Amino acid sequence: MKHQTKQMYFITVRLHLHKKRSEVKQPFVQMAGVSLLKPLKGVDPNLISNLETFFTLDYPKYEVLLCVQDQDDPAVDVCKKLLGKYPNVDARLFIGGKKVGINPKINNLMPGYEGAKYGLVWICDSGIRVKPDTLTDLTNQMTEKVGLVHGLPYVADRQGFAATLEQVYFGTSHPRSYISANVTGIKCVTGMSCLMRKDVLDQAGGLVAFAQYIAEDYFMAKAIADRGWRFSMATQVALQNSGSYSIGQFQSRMIRWTKLRINMLPGTVLEPVSECFLASLIIGWAAHYVFRWDMMVFFMCHCLAWFISDYIQLTGVQGGPLSFSKLDFAVAWFIRESMAVQIFLSALWDPTISWRTGRYRLRCGGTAEEILDV
Repeated sequence: MKHQTKQMYFITVRLHLHKKRSEVKQPFVQMAGVSLLKPLKGVDPNLISNLETFFTLDYPKYEVLLCVQDQDDPAVDVCKKLLGKYPNVDARLFIGGKKVGINPKINNLMPGYEGAKYGLVWICDSGIRVKPDTLTDLTNQMTEKVGLVHGLPYVADRQGFAATLEQVYFGTSHPRSYISANVTGIKCVTGMSCLMRKDVLDQAGGLVAFAQYIAEDYFMAKAIADRGWRFSMATQVALQNSGSYSIGQFQSRMIRWTKLRINMLPGTVLEPVSECFLASLIIGWAAHYVFRWDMMVFFMCHCLAWFISDYIQLTGVQGGPLSFSKLDFAVAWFIRESMAVQIFLSALWDPTISWRTGRYRLRCGGTAEEILDV
């Protein structure tokens, strides 16, 4: 069963991702209208170029709803510049948000969601960069029984070792669990780029129903699945292209995500045994106990096989030549695998998280409360 799942997984990576654009499944002019919700906070060196790719989409009927929480946020000027540059694009700027819960992303998006005029809503993070046909790819996957289309998170080619570390993680460990879950029917979705049916979200109470959670993407996906709708994964990745990145930021992000998973899904406590070094130690011990094989030799061979499989997988997700050398990959892979247990223990140690400008105390089940300074 494990071999079949792994085989299906590699087939999905190779055949599903990066497929060349084929003819659309419906006449271009009849494609469903889409409301793009873009939550923005702050500016990084790549923000304007990332945002501009959404103004040049090759799609007949969509609107761009730019949402900024604070009037004095520098992202406002970036939005106004793009609105002036592309006057023929149906785009609007919403400033101020609407406080409906503890989730700052939901609060920021509320005015845009309430003003959305199309039946499909596409929530897409500020650091995502798209191709002209990305929206066509998403809507092509939105078939009759599908309620949510999501993109596999990946990272654009950027300079520096921190960028390589992120790319290795999002090309190896993350898609291994993400795609495997989707292949086996487990609902696994990240909110970086999600196209959803607005009427289904409204049946669940709209965005306001998810404002009590920090991991709103998980609970939106759960609400859609609970109503009998299927999920589909886009053939294009959700390409992260943030202009601000470092090893420390990456580590903090991984700890935050792990904390959220621990509080939402208690089974996450078993997550470390799915990582290379710990899994290899356990399997090596088992091989020694059952077959009297040399434990360390088996450990090294198992790690080598894992390493080679991860490199093959990364090239499949990349869909082209890597921007770094095999040596850079080896160093980044070793560091990422070495960080895994430390990240998990750090997440267990402190149940609070910092996100955007707030601090939150997580509760079992996924809800949270904001920690206010006194």
